[in-house]
Amino acid sequence: MSGTRTTSRGRYPIGAAADIPERGVLLVRVGDLQVGVFRVGGKFYAYENRCPHQGGPVCRGDVVGRLEEVLGEGGVTLALMESKERIDIACPWHGWEYDLRTGTHIGNPSIRLRSFPVHEQDGAVYVDLG
Repeated sequence: MSGTRTTSRGRYPIGAAADIPERGVLLVRVGDLQVGVFRVGGKFYAYENRCPHQGGPVCRGDVVGRLEEVLGEGGVTLALMESKERIDIACPWHGWEYDLRTGTHIGNPSIRLRSFPVHEQDGAVYVDLG
């Protein structure tokens, strides 16, 4: 899903909350900026569609539960399980993963996606671009 918004800086109407499924994204262009609005756990998160690594379209990446290792006695790996609580987005260019709730890189917290505040009001979603 995508759309175009051509208003000046400030609060932008993105679309209906119902148009963004759980673990889904709505991509919109606001002037020269493309923003992805995600829904995870019923909450909305917005990021610039640009990976800090090499500028890839991060918001077009897979939304996945973080792989967690289940360890047995002596630290032996018993299984890998997909987390239902820790949800990440993986950039489609090189696989860099970011925590979808915080925008931080899962291996280096000093690297993060550019985020924007999101508001839901009367069934509509808005993003503040400042």
